[in-house]
Amino acid sequence: MASFTSSTRTIPELGRVPRHVAIIMDGNGRWAKKHFLPRFAGHRRGVETVRGAVRYCLGHGIDYLTLFAFSSENWRRPEEEVSLLMQLFSRALMQEVSKLESNGVRLKIAGDLSRFGAELQALIHAAERKTAANDQLTLTIAANYGGRWDIVQAMNRMAVERPEKQGQWTEDDLSPYLAMSYAPEPDLFIRTGGEERVSNFMLWQLAYTEFYFTETLWPEFDAAAFDEAIASYQRRERRFGRISEQRVADGNSAAGENRPVDARLDA
Repeated sequence: MASFTSSTRTIPELGRVPRHVAIIMDGNGRWAKKHFLPRFAGHRRGVETVRGAVRYCLGHGIDYLTLFAFSSENWRRPEEEVSLLMQLFSRALMQEVSKLESNGVRLKIAGDLSRFGAELQALIHAAERKTAANDQLTLTIAANYGGRWDIVQAMNRMAVERPEKQGQWTEDDLSPYLAMSYAPEPDLFIRTGGEERVSNFMLWQLAYTEFYFTETLWPEFDAAAFDEAIASYQRRERRFGRISEQRVADGNSAAGENRPVDARLDA
C-alpha cells in the first residue's frame, strides 16, 4: 500500500498552491430554497459545480481534490431524498467517467461501500478501474464516509494484519490502512454554505490542515470563489509547531511556483 510523508512533518513552501484540497460541499438545499426550487434541484446544480472545481484544479496544478458527497450520517435524511441522491450518484458516474478519463483524472471513491446497492457498487469499481492510470488529478468522492469510521476500520485492519505489534503501533503503522492512504494530507480544507465545523470529515488527516469557511453556497462556488480560498491559503504561514525564524533558517519561506496545467474538463 502506498503512503506519503505526513504533511505535519514536511512543511510546504509558503505561497504555492495547495497540493491537496478537501471540500465539504454545503448549501445545495439552501440554494434550491433561495431559488424556489425543490431540494433535489440544488443537488443537481451542485454536480455542475463539481465539474467546475475539477476544471479549476486541473488548470491550477492542484494534484488532489477530495469532495465530501455523502456522509455516514446522511442516511438519516428523508428516505426520498436519500433515494434521489443515490440515483444522482449513479447517473453522474455513468455520465462523467469518460470525461474524467479523457482529461487524465483518476477517480477514487472513499467510504464504506457495503451499504450501497450492487449496481452502484459495480459502477464505482468500473469507474475506478477505467481511470486508475490517470495522473493529472486524483478526484476522491467521499461517499458513506465518516472520519471516525475511517479510523476504526483502519485500526481493525491493522490489528488483523499486524498483530505482532499490538501495544506498540505507531501513526506510521496506522496511516497505510486509512481510506485515503494514497493521498497526502490535505493542505487546504474548504467548507461552503456558512457552517464552521468539520462534520466528521477526515478527522485524522485534517490535523494540520488550513481551514477556510465561506458563506458562499456550493452551487455558487465558482472559479472566483475558489481563487479567494487559494489566496487565503497563500497568505498563511504554516509552521507546524515551529516558529517563523526556523522557517527562514530552513529556507522554506520563499513562495513556490504555481504549476498550471492546460488540461480542461469539458462541460
